[in-house]
Order: sequence, then structure tokens, then C-alpha cells
Amino acid sequence: MSDIIQLLPDSVANQIAAGEVIQRPASVIKELVENAVDAGATQIQVQVVDAGRTSIQVIDNGKGMSTTDARLAFERHATSKIKEAADLFDLHTMGFRGEALASIAAVAQVELKTRLRDEQLGTHLTISGGRVLSQEPCSCPEGSNFLVENLFFNVPARRKFLKSNSTEMNHIVVAYERIALVYPDIAFSLYSNGTEVSHLPAASLKQRIVDIFGKRLSQELLSLNSETSLCKLSGFVGKPEAARKKGVNQYFFVNGRYMRHPYFNKAVQTALERLIQEGDQVPYFIYFEVPPECIDVNIHPTKTEIKFDNEQAIWQILSATIKEAVGNYSNVPTIDFDTEGKPDIPVFNPNQNNIQPPKDNFKPEYNPFKKETTKNKTAQNTDWQELYRVIEKEQPQENGFFDEQQTPSLMETEEKTPMHYQYKGMYILTSVKSGLMIIDQHRAHIRILYEQYLQQVEEHIFASQRALFPEIVQLSLSENVVFSTILTEMNEMGFELTDLGGGSYAINAFPTGLDGLDMTRLVTEMVTTAVEEKLSMKEEINQNLAFTLAKNAAIPYGQVLSNEEMEAIVNGLFLCDNVNYTPDGKHILTILPQTKIEQLLN
Repeated sequence: MSDIIQLLPDSVANQIAAGEVIQRPASVIKELVENAVDAGATQIQVQVVDAGRTSIQVIDNGKGMSTTDARLAFERHATSKIKEAADLFDLHTMGFRGEALASIAAVAQVELKTRLRDEQLGTHLTISGGRVLSQEPCSCPEGSNFLVENLFFNVPARRKFLKSNSTEMNHIVVAYERIALVYPDIAFSLYSNGTEVSHLPAASLKQRIVDIFGKRLSQELLSLNSETSLCKLSGFVGKPEAARKKGVNQYFFVNGRYMRHPYFNKAVQTALERLIQEGDQVPYFIYFEVPPECIDVNIHPTKTEIKFDNEQAIWQILSATIKEAVGNYSNVPTIDFDTEGKPDIPVFNPNQNNIQPPKDNFKPEYNPFKKETTKNKTAQNTDWQELYRVIEKEQPQENGFFDEQQTPSLMETEEKTPMHYQYKGMYILTSVKSGLMIIDQHRAHIRILYEQYLQQVEEHIFASQRALFPEIVQLSLSENVVFSTILTEMNEMGFELTDLGGGSYAINAFPTGLDGLDMTRLVTEMVTTAVEEKLSMKEEINQNLAFTLAKNAAIPYGQVLSNEEMEAIVNGLFLCDNVNYTPDGKHILTILPQTKIEQLLN
């Protein structure tokens, strides 16, 4: 029998490795920017065209590479970061595998210009699909300039599965932000199709966070600082009042490397569980410094999965540090006791000759043994009797559980009764032919408004209401990228927003019927929903925007409704296309059958 096992060619092996390391344009930017950081760069510029499909360029002022190193850097497992297996447990650099440049060159056309700081000439290297086309001396600035064009040009299946430009650009921004948050002392800039999207000068850590996510976050953060024999912990955590259900910025970093860690995220939530509502989350930017030998980053090519030796102990340290920070912020001020009725004691003044003694309220005619007159007794009894009469009025009357006017009457010949009952400000109870219908008033109103908004968008009949004073909404870099894709739909819904620059927008008008709502929070939530859903189709965008509007404008739980208002909700619900579920799939109503009621009462 002939042998069937054979070694794969280097070109095929490199493309297989590229499938793990280079998944989309954002992966290229992550690898190239991390290499620039390891090269000691103080200024890094990223330029993309068509969200990285056409070209990606990363320019840095690092130490550069020699002619030999520039050629060798594109070979698989060629790296200057480690020399032996033991170095994997003593890492001080972002990269170490030696796979990134080889993987990029295998699926793209790469052009590199690099020069060492002490050299007069640099190196110009051109590679296409893993094959070196040319290498020659050139004149260029010190540092490195990587130009990656036509990503996945030789892997059409992978290129076909890239998402829309807005989605890919959002991934690029996320990768860019994660590195910029670790190195505030490095200046970063990002350009898209020749337009500057972000410029981050070197600054302090908190200023870098504010530069990326907006000024609104500045007043919501509490400082963290803890140092133990196991780890050093620093960064910021959000105040309890900054908690939200979505759109929360949460970042963990260990030894300058971004990581995902659900176990440590649970520690943050546990430390704040009694201070925030269930389902809410607070923003945090938490940095761990641990001995390199105590972690293992060599688990996944993306290096975002990291294993700790002492996870449980670090969990306790993290939880205690957050509790201490929140406790110091929430300290109860000193109690100011009531001073009414205290004696007025003057402050001693040695320069004042005439010192007046404190006054008293002595009554010489008062006799404690003298009996009260009958007149006083009568007045006192009258007061007590009046008090008892007031208490009797305030006691609840022992009528039935239902008020007679709100008790629904069963009408067997009709589908529903015109009279309804509201239970605890949450549910509408109405009698129908088969039994007792229970409707969630908030969810029912969401369904009604959702379908109304969708119809208005389709018919372009949204009416706007001018804001008396325009409100300013501040969007983060990633939110601003997605916002441009949904701005047209928001304008069609009745919003009028003016770009003020730097991710700030003025809300000049909003759809009618949204009076009293926090417009900045509403717009932020709409953008956050678009970011999380990664929407591309106009219909999906409209549906999500309509759902967000409906959730915010719907009547809240606890609002007391008149019978006319409840009747309007019930009638409006049964005119909807779907009366059973909200747009996100939650139940709106249920029916308690009459037979079940009779069984319960037997």
C-alpha cells in the first residue's frame, strides 16, 4: 500500500494559519499596531480605505528593522520576542508567536518600508500571496510603514464573507480602542478614506478614556488602586448611578494586554449587586499587573483568553477593591443634629468687657403642685377626641377587594367587557368570553407604539417637535462610526441632529409624543442597539429604532390609568398584527379560563 501522508507546501500552511490569526481587517490592524508598540513607537498612525478591504496602512516611528530582519520577519515562527519555550512564561511583549506577518503576507499584497534609527537608508520589501517580489534599498523615515492591500485577494471565499463596511469599520475601531486604552503615553490617530476619525494625543489614563468615550464618562468613574503580593490592580469602575442595561464599556487588561474574563466580570457584578438594579451593568477599565509566570496567554491565537494561576484569590482582591472604592464614595456624611431648643452660649471674647450672662426662661409664677383648672382639662380632652376622629377616618374601609365602579362585569355575549380593572399599576384585567384576560400594560403599549412607528416610517409621515433648548449627546468613537449609518433613518423618524464635531451632536428636534423623555439617553440607546445588532439592512435598522422608541415612550409600570385609557390600550392592542408578543418576544397577555376559576373556587 502506497504512502498517503505528505507535508503541506509553505504557502498552504501559511493560509491555514492565516485563517486563525487574520479573520478580518481588524485582525491585521491589531497585529501591526501591537508590533509597532513592541518596537517602542511613540506615534502610530492607522489609515484604512473601504474599511480595510482596499488597503490598510500602519505607520510608526519605532526602532525599525534591518534589511535581514525585514525579510526574515515574514517567515513563519520567526520572532525577536522569545528564544526558547521557557520564555512563553516570561512575556513582556504583545506578540511572541511569529505568525502574524507571515499570515498577513499569505492572504494579501504587502509593501514594507523600514529604517533603523542609526542607518542612512532603509529597506523596501514587496510581497504578494506569501511570495517575495522585490527587496531593495530606499529612503524613508525611521520606523516602519506597512501597507496591506487587497486582503484575501487569493482566498475569495473568505473575502466574500466579510461584512458591510460599517460593520468592519466598527471592528477596526474596537481593536484600535483596546490598544489605545493600554498605552496612553503613545499618540494614536485613525483615518478612514482619507478623513481623520480619531486623534488621541499622549495623555493620562483617565484623559485617554475621556478622549475615546466622551466627557460624559468623566464624572461617572471611581478610581481603583490596590497592590498585593499576588497582583497590582488599578483603573476605574463606574459609580452605581452610571449603571445601564446596554452600551456599557467594560474592559479588562492584564500586563498591557486586553482580555475577556467572565469570572472576573462576575466579581464586579457581585461587588455592586445590592447597589444597582438586576440586569444593569457598570462601566469599568481595570488593569492587572501580575508576574508573567503566573499567567498563560498562549491559549488562543487572538491572545484574549488568558489563564491565571490564582484566579480565586485575584477574584477576592478585585471584589474587595471595588467595594472599598464604592464605599469611600458612598460614605454617609456626619449627622447634623437638630440645634433647636439648645441654650444660646456666646463665644468668649477677651476684648469685650461687658459680658452678658446667658438668658433663661424662668417663670416665678409656675407651681408644679398646682392642679389644672377644669377649663384646661376640657380643652385637652377635646383635642384627643378630635385626634381619634382623624384616625378613624384614615383607617381602610372593609369593602370588597374591588371597587364597585372598577369591578368588571362578566358579559357572556360579548368578546370583552367595556369595563376594566388595573392591578398594582402593572396589569389590565378584563373579562372576555372564555374567562379573565390579564394584559401587561407596558408591553401592550410597546407593541402598539412599535407598529405605529413602523407604519409612519414606511409612509414617511413622522412629525417633528422642536426642542426648546437643544440637548447635546456625546458618542464614543465606535458609536460615532455606526451612527452615520442610521442617521438617515433617524431623520425620517423625526429627529433633527446637528454634527458639532468630536462625536458631539445637538438634538434640535425629536418625534412628537416623546415629551418628558431624556433625549440624550434615548439617542445613545438607539445607537447602542445598532452597535450591538450590527445592522446592515434598512428594514432591520428601522425595526430596531422603532422598538427603542416604543420602549422609551410606552407607559411605565405603576402609572394609574383611567378606564378610558385602559380601553384605548386594549382596543389598540387587538388592532396590532401580533397581540401575543412584544417585538423582542415577551408575552403580552394571558387568559385565565373560567373553568379554572370555577375549579379554584370549589
